[in-house]
Amino acid sequence: MTDTNTYSTLTERRPGIFELTLNRPEKHNAFDDSMIQNLITLLDQAETIEHLRLLVVRSEGKHFSAGADLGWMKRMAGNSHNENLIDARQLAKLMDKLNHFSRPTLALVQGAAYGGAVGLAACCDLVIASRDARFCLSEVKIGLIPAVISPYVIRAIGERQARRYFLTAEAFTAEEAQMFGLVHKVVDTSADLPHSAETFIQQLSLNSPEAMMAAKSLIFTVSQHAIDAELIEETAKRIADIRVSAEGQEGLNAFLNKRQPNWIQENNNNVQ
Repeated sequence: MTDTNTYSTLTERRPGIFELTLNRPEKHNAFDDSMIQNLITLLDQAETIEHLRLLVVRSEGKHFSAGADLGWMKRMAGNSHNENLIDARQLAKLMDKLNHFSRPTLALVQGAAYGGAVGLAACCDLVIASRDARFCLSEVKIGLIPAVISPYVIRAIGERQARRYFLTAEAFTAEEAQMFGLVHKVVDTSADLPHSAETFIQQLSLNSPEAMMAAKSLIFTVSQHAIDAELIEETAKRIADIRVSAEGQEGLNAFLNKRQPNWIQENNNNVQ
């Protein structure tokens, strides 16, 4: 399956493994309103694909994304406050959809990852970056702020680092991004990204698809909730629910009988 449009593509590279690709290399994959809408549409499509196991977010060309497109910024500077609000809500919608995508997401980052691109990385569950990657929240240099991406970036790098990089607009390296928590793994070159991604793909293929979806939902609930009687009861309910689910029963039965669960068998059968 391949869906294409001007700025982005959704492609099934092998059964269950889909790539959401920023495809505007001549503009260093800079964002504009069309690309944002393209990505929203493709995320909506991806969410409906029942056999999707992993969504890989990547870019064509030397750079992951140089941030906002200059032509788009020029147009928005001449628009009214209400028009700017409507436009900003679209970028916020994109970040929310990627952040809450129900299946695992993996970002592969090379070259420049500026502005909104840092938000995209922060919204993914796993991030691999090549050593040449540079991250920057450069908005204050042109009198703006990284507003709609801030909830995701601050959760990824922490308030302390945000207080530095939101204000200074310094670029930081892939190694620093890993130290801050934005990046999980650094590889030597962009050519190494696919091989490194494969290690995560293989690891994820061992896990129950339904359990991974439930685990993502659990993280959002627990991380945003006080540890109180309500949360304790909710977590007890969730483990009880999944223990009696079809995949929960299959996983426990496979473990107790020292065999592979059927989702691994099915994955092996689908390898092309």
